[in-house]
Amino acid sequence: MIKIKSFTFNPFDENTFLLWSESNRESIVIDPGMSNENEEKIFDEFLNNEGLNLTRILNTHCHIDHILGCKYVKEKYSTEYLIPEGDLLLLEHYEKQMSIVGVEMEEPPKPDILIKETDTITLNGSIIKPLLTPGHTPGEMCYYLEDENFCITGDVLFKGSIGRTDLWGSDTSAILNSIKTKLLTLDDSVTIYPGHGDKSTIGEEKKTNPFVLELLK
Repeated sequence: MIKIKSFTFNPFDENTFLLWSESNRESIVIDPGMSNENEEKIFDEFLNNEGLNLTRILNTHCHIDHILGCKYVKEKYSTEYLIPEGDLLLLEHYEKQMSIVGVEMEEPPKPDILIKETDTITLNGSIIKPLLTPGHTPGEMCYYLEDENFCITGDVLFKGSIGRTDLWGSDTSAILNSIKTKLLTLDDSVTIYPGHGDKSTIGEEKKTNPFVLELLK
């Protein structure tokens, strides 16, 4: 069984997710956003208290609020670093992102692996399926764990809303198509864990999310 823990970090209230196997304590962090020593301490203490072995970093996308902690985590835990193939340019232009949002960060690590939708990621045998969901960024991925009945939706689908499309590389029609073809096809019972805000389910979003309701007309 895979367990999940969320942390809310940095000035953008970004959700960092830690996934781990109950049986062997292997863990993966998705979108590490810690931005100061206190947030790093919170993250480290949880890992230590749970006896977790952190092996990989995954990014849903490479906006600055989702990559702030990647350098710290990779250097401290000697992890592999995986990002969506289509977001490499965003990562490489982190300085431009800093100038736009007014947040300072050190140069992020270079990725070890560029993820494609055809790839399969595993966590102690459990399959994490990348879903290519562009629109908020050119290459954003959601990560679907079918056996665990949940999906990490990054900044694509939120509780009651969707990701911004007024940023560099974003596209409104693309994000709506991503949601319609990749996320709304999941079972209504699937829990979604977005990059900001509270968790929800696919079924709940079909009933209450105004953007989703428009797609279902």
